[in-house]
Amino acid sequence: MTTFPPPPATRPATPAAAAAPSDGAALTGRVALVTGAGSGIGRACAIALAAAGATVHAVDIDGESAAATAATVGGHAHTVDLSDPAAIESLPTAVDVLVNNAGLQHVAPLTEFPPERFTLIQQVMVTAPFLLLRRTLPHMYARGWGRVVNVSSVHGLRASAYKSAYVAAKHGLEGLNKVTAIEAAPYGVTSNCVNPGYVRTPLVEDQIRAQAAAHGISPADVVSDVLLTRSAIKRLIEPEEVAAAVLWLCGPHTGYLTGASLPLDGGWGAH
Repeated sequence: MTTFPPPPATRPATPAAAAAPSDGAALTGRVALVTGAGSGIGRACAIALAAAGATVHAVDIDGESAAATAATVGGHAHTVDLSDPAAIESLPTAVDVLVNNAGLQHVAPLTEFPPERFTLIQQVMVTAPFLLLRRTLPHMYARGWGRVVNVSSVHGLRASAYKSAYVAAKHGLEGLNKVTAIEAAPYGVTSNCVNPGYVRTPLVEDQIRAQAAAHGISPADVVSDVLLTRSAIKRLIEPEEVAAAVLWLCGPHTGYLTGASLPLDGGWGAH
C-alpha cells in the first residue's frame, strides 16, 4: 500500500504558494503532462507551460503531432491512445502538473447515437483522466505540491442537443475534478476546471464545416448564427487564451482556488 506524507492535520501546514516557485507563474523544476497536446488547446498549454519553465510530456494519439509539439517545447512526446488503459501505463508518474485536455466529439440525436462512440468518448474524457490521476497524484502528494487542470467546457455546466456523449463526459469530468480537489487539498494539490466556449481548434473547425454543409450556409454564418447565439462575445476564443488560464491556475497565487470551474464562455452562462 502506498504511504503518503501526513496531511496538515498532523504536521504544520505549508501554503501552496510557499511550496510553489516564487517568481510569478514560473514552473522551473516542475514536470507537466498534457494530453491532446498535438494541436489546439493542448498544444497551446504545452507551449505556455514550457515557457514558464516546466519540462513537458506531450501526449497525443497522433504521434507526429505529439513529436512536433515536443520538439517545439523541448519536451518529450508520447503516442498514446487514451481509450486503452494499458497504453496509459506507459506514461510517466513523476508529474507535478497534469492537464487533462484530450477530447473528441460526435453530434447525433440520442436515438441515433452510436453506443460504441458514446463509450469511446467516456473512455477518453473521463476514464483516462481518472487513470492519470491514479498514476500522478502519489508523486504530487509526496512532494507536497501539485496542480491538476481539467479542460472541461461550457458543456460541463450546460447542455446542448445532439451532444449526449460529450455533455455527459464533461459533466463526469467536473465531478471527478471536485472529488480530486477534496482528496488532494491536504497535500498541497489543487484541481480545477477551465470551461471554454467554442475554441478555434481543429475539433471546432470540423464542426463548423459539418454544420455549414448540413444547413447549406457559409462557415462564417455557422459561427455567428449557430455556435455563438448564446455567447455575449461574438467571436471564438483562441487556444492561447485558454492556455493562459491553465497557466494561471498553476501559479503561486491560486493555491487557495480548488474544486472550481472557471468559465471562459464569453458570457454564455450569464443568460
